[in-house]
Amino acid sequence: MQTELSTTLGVEHAVFGFTPFPAVAAAISRAGGFGVLGAVRYTAPDDLARDLDWIDAHVGGLPYGLDVVMPARKVEGVSEADVEAMIPPGHRQFVQDTLAKYGVPDLPAGEAAGWRITGWMEQVARAQLDVAFDHPIRLLANALGSPPPDIVAGAHDRGVLVAALAGSARHARKHRDAGIDIVVAQGYEAGGHTGEIASMVLTPEVVEEVHPLPVLAAGGIGSGEQVCAALSLGAQGVWLGSMWLTTTEADLHSPALTRKLLAATSSDTVRSRALTGKPARQLRTEWTDAWDGADSPGPLPMPLQGLLVAEAVSRIQRYEVEPLLGTPVGQIVGRMTAERSVQEVFDDLTRGFERAVDRINRIAGRSDR
Repeated sequence: MQTELSTTLGVEHAVFGFTPFPAVAAAISRAGGFGVLGAVRYTAPDDLARDLDWIDAHVGGLPYGLDVVMPARKVEGVSEADVEAMIPPGHRQFVQDTLAKYGVPDLPAGEAAGWRITGWMEQVARAQLDVAFDHPIRLLANALGSPPPDIVAGAHDRGVLVAALAGSARHARKHRDAGIDIVVAQGYEAGGHTGEIASMVLTPEVVEEVHPLPVLAAGGIGSGEQVCAALSLGAQGVWLGSMWLTTTEADLHSPALTRKLLAATSSDTVRSRALTGKPARQLRTEWTDAWDGADSPGPLPMPLQGLLVAEAVSRIQRYEVEPLLGTPVGQIVGRMTAERSVQEVFDDLTRGFERAVDRINRIAGRSDR
């Protein structure tokens, strides 16, 4: 599964794996792909430095990258506390009433909410990059448009390629004009923040729009046959995220959530603003249903919604309240039916890719099989 881009980056397979777990990122690179660590959950630079040091020690010099969430436009003089003060009391009450309905306990005294959407704040992302640029990352990806021009220039000065996610050809064109090196065409099927266009339509549109820039296809890809289809559409690789959630190297800290993922079908996800304020595909739960219900005040815009629900999400996860327990995940969750190692996932991808190539060769009359 080699392309010009994978050869340029020195990886065996043109499979880019996005994950919040350092052990998964390192395993992806060791398996011949390109591991990309998601940085949005790192609010403390020292924590990110620790995990990047760990990756450096476990990839044997193989390349890897970092994914941040950085807005292209800077908002001056706004702190997290300023943003928190914008959250209406009625929304806070709705969260508390929903948690009470399901008997979700409070966090223990002194235990702060864990995951928070703070990486959207430019000062947080810049602090992450100050750490990352001290490590041998080969790729910087941004999930919230093109990074600011000085970040793109700084990455290029260090020999780091820059990628940005796009949900439409228009978004991709903006990335190209901003000097981005790689465009990730993320289809409607993908987990997390997505647009309205499916991968089969989006990928060739983006390839045509930004040629000759390399394009990675994302969304609804979890088999070697689908990798082959993406490359056939003109992509130079694939960007996989959901597939790694049920790998043995992943650290979900929740047996209940793993069970839900393994049992889910491709129909068990929903695009909801309940988590971050932007449409994000995730497991459909009674939490997402509540935010769509008649009594809901409606999700707030990003970043208010993420700050509003941060503690609630931590409580739901800590106590594994199954009706409310969910995670961002794509429609490919229907293929995630068993826990496997990252290497086993790659073995399956390569076998499926070979089957697809053989099938195309037979159709084209170029195979004796």
